[in-house]
Amino acid sequence: MLLAAAVAAALAGAMIYGLSAVLEQRSVGQVPERGVFAPRLLWDLAHRPIWLASIAATLAGAALQAIALHFGPLALVQPILVCDLLFAVLINAVALRAAPDGVLFAGAVCCAAGLGVFLAVAQPTGGAETVSLPAVIPLAAGLAAVLTGCLAWAKAAPRATRALALACGVCYGVNAFLLKLVTFSLAQGFSEPLQQWPLYTLVIVGPVGFLLNQQAFQSGRLVSPALAVITTTTALVSIGIGYLWLDESFASGPMDVVTEVASLTVMTAGIVLLAHRAPAVARRRAATAAAAANPADTLARR
Repeated sequence: MLLAAAVAAALAGAMIYGLSAVLEQRSVGQVPERGVFAPRLLWDLAHRPIWLASIAATLAGAALQAIALHFGPLALVQPILVCDLLFAVLINAVALRAAPDGVLFAGAVCCAAGLGVFLAVAQPTGGAETVSLPAVIPLAAGLAAVLTGCLAWAKAAPRATRALALACGVCYGVNAFLLKLVTFSLAQGFSEPLQQWPLYTLVIVGPVGFLLNQQAFQSGRLVSPALAVITTTTALVSIGIGYLWLDESFASGPMDVVTEVASLTVMTAGIVLLAHRAPAVARRRAATAAAAANPADTLARR
């Protein structure tokens, strides 16, 4: 019963996160680009009503994510949230009044099938409700190293959206881990930092990931390679953290492991296919709409 509640909350959260992604993408394309990791971007976006609506959607999605994480393992909930990409494609298709083409449909099938097989075979269960501060020092060091490397990469290569997306995905994976811990420790409030370290750390890691997300979205595409990197990285990091730090258990027979790896590979391939195909479809539809709106210009060019 608890797992069913976790799955339902995660699916609802994925749908709302997909809506938020659509609104965010439309907003970030309307403001000037700032430097790498520039908080000024958030100030610019704060003047956009659509972006404020996306924040409301993000908060609602985070509430559902917290409920799902409270009742279900991290390695169960976060892969389900991969569906936010599918919902984003669907919502955008409805907004444009155009059905996804065959390639997009194939990507959606791969993503859904890979996710379904992984969850059916792995059956993530259990997991700790608390983790000591010393135990997560290696995780903190790894996060710091990834952020440093990705930000250096982004500064060295203009518009290196994949670097920002990778950093964002790792932050979001760690953020989900912290959010799960906070759902069990929230009753302590803002107590001594050494006892309530997940909450204090979440207050830092969450905004960092959010800022990286907005900058990655400034590529101007809704379902872009950057979003694919964020989605895939978040799911894989969450699975790893669930296994290494929360003691979540998975089916571990030889065939189970092979099937789990294969299903995650299929899921990732579906995400990448969606991410690379959707912008091309959007550009083609925009060109068709422009040609239909200006038939005289089209004939003149011929």
